[in-house]
Amino acid sequence: MGEYVGRFAPSPSGALHMGSLLAALASYLQARSRRGRWLVRVEDLDPQREPAGADRDILRCLCAHHLLGDAPPSYQSQRHPLYQHALQQLRQNGRLYSCSCSRAELKQTRLKTASTAYDGRCSTRGLPTQTNALRLRLAEHPKHHFIDAVAGLQTEDLRLTTGDFVLRRRDGLYAYQLAVVVDDAAQGITEVVRGADLLDNTARQIHLQQSLSLNEPDYLHLPLLRDEHGQKLSKQNHAPALDNSHALKNLECAWLALGQQPLPQQPDCPSFLREATAAWRVERISAKA
Repeated sequence: MGEYVGRFAPSPSGALHMGSLLAALASYLQARSRRGRWLVRVEDLDPQREPAGADRDILRCLCAHHLLGDAPPSYQSQRHPLYQHALQQLRQNGRLYSCSCSRAELKQTRLKTASTAYDGRCSTRGLPTQTNALRLRLAEHPKHHFIDAVAGLQTEDLRLTTGDFVLRRRDGLYAYQLAVVVDDAAQGITEVVRGADLLDNTARQIHLQQSLSLNEPDYLHLPLLRDEHGQKLSKQNHAPALDNSHALKNLECAWLALGQQPLPQQPDCPSFLREATAAWRVERISAKA
């Protein structure tokens, strides 16, 4: 077996919150407990949704909690040639086509058909690429099975759930599905540790990995933290930002939320992380999200 490589990949759409720390800590401990490498990747794909300085705030927050990567942080905004190369490969293999459908049109279709899957209406129209979205034409067998380290066996037929999905948006921005697959392969990621809200992205990413002949990482999806109203902690729901002055307490709270056994009181974050690495057990994480 090769070296374990994990990653934490925040979007700079706002400050890190406790739910973010849960994912960062779990991915860090997975890597450290396997004597592997841990990387930080800033997923800055959509400049309109990224407040100025948010990426620096995220990196400062990770540093305050002593969650330090084994290489300088990478930025998706600097990796566009890789995404364009992947699109060209798919185009050459007949797996890419242009789509002019607007969100309003797609919503109307979903209401009429009660289906979330794209119906492929643009797949034979031969539309120009510059002003339209680009979709992946699904392979002949788009049903995928994979075993998540927490959620267990997962099965999804993409023809029923998504249909041909977007890899580049109409505004020219690269889609998350494309960027994350290309970057995970380029960085040699062996296991993706992230929140359960991204579990339903996994079959699409596996399909794209296979379409590009890329290695498939393992997956571990973490239960979501929720507020007193049952809503998941997220930037969209205005989850409070982490207070860096309470970094040790934050780590302790995230550790317990991951179902781990309480640790002896530690004097600082580095000591806590050393103890947590030795005591980390994936099997204690509950699949309940």
